[in-house]
Amino acid sequence: MNLRDWARRIKRDAVTLWFACRDPATPWLPKALCWFTVAYALSPIDLIPDFIPVLGYLDDVLLLPVLIWLAVRLLPPEVIVRSRARAEEWMARTGSKPKSKAGMALVIGIWVLVAAGLAWWLWPR
Repeated sequence: MNLRDWARRIKRDAVTLWFACRDPATPWLPKALCWFTVAYALSPIDLIPDFIPVLGYLDDVLLLPVLIWLAVRLLPPEVIVRSRARAEEWMARTGSKPKSKAGMALVIGIWVLVAAGLAWWLWPR
């Protein structure tokens, strides 16, 4: 498997998780992990911006594939089959992945919490 195939599978599996979140047969724990992973994967904003050397791509290369792998491992096999079929159909029809406003809100929320924590920690006492 080459790098292009691996990247294509990661993209397909992110969309697969998007459909798995909506499947009623998905148990609550995998559903929560799928929601978090999808929100982050489909967010137009990265947790670590890509313009930061090395660290900017760390979340894309390590964090996201690990979250996707874990979520897929926790899903029931029948949910994976249905969700992958829907994801492949979606990607063939639209040619792109969906966007997540919840993911954007999640990333912005994390940045706000980090900024508030830093301000509290650095505030003179």
